[in-house]
Amino acid sequence: MILEAQPAGGPLTGELVPPGDKSISHRALIFSCLASGRSRIEGLLDSEDVKATLAACRQLGMTVLEDDGGRLLVEGVGERGLSAPDSELDMGNSGTAMRLLAGVLAAQPFDSELVGDASLSRRPMGRIVNPLTAMGARIETGAGGTPPLKIHGNPALRGIDYASPIASAQVKSCLLLAGLYASGSTTVTEPLKSRDHTEKMLPVFGVDLHGGCGVKGGSRLQGASLSVPSDISSA
Repeated sequence: MILEAQPAGGPLTGELVPPGDKSISHRALIFSCLASGRSRIEGLLDSEDVKATLAACRQLGMTVLEDDGGRLLVEGVGERGLSAPDSELDMGNSGTAMRLLAGVLAAQPFDSELVGDASLSRRPMGRIVNPLTAMGARIETGAGGTPPLKIHGNPALRGIDYASPIASAQVKSCLLLAGLYASGSTTVTEPLKSRDHTEKMLPVFGVDLHGGCGVKGGSRLQGASLSVPSDISSA
């Protein structure tokens, strides 16, 4: 087949808005789920990874509606209002979703299981399981420390000062989320600075950070309005 292109009769005009940032979309959903009250999210990325996070949050009790402008209206359940899922939580191919939600679920008064596709099931999870265990979490992994993650919730986690051997926004975010439920304070230091989406977004939901990357147990998230910035790499 031969396709022939013809020159346009004039200049091209219009506006292109790239899709939303994936990492921020994950966090927007999880933080809104944990918040008390309603949150509004504009520009959420429509991708399979983000859909997995959305589905998991719904299984945990979050209610989501869409308004006439395409914004998501999220009714959060509060940190202690999550419901025990009636089945495993399928993260698809999203390591971000699995690692962040593991931090939340480690502190709940119920058991849960995080699973993923064949690719995700080969990824190492020791980098979050080890520090979460130091906080008092009980997590079973597959062979070699890979998913699935069977999480035996413990509402009595202990805050820790964790020196991460790697720079990882996912590890850092996982521990900060667990730290919201833990007694005392939880801080994370890294050999190099990783992306700081979580540190920038938690204050939007009313959580004060200390020392640059630390949270106090018992901090409460409040509903917020946010617009997910575009990310050209998602196009």
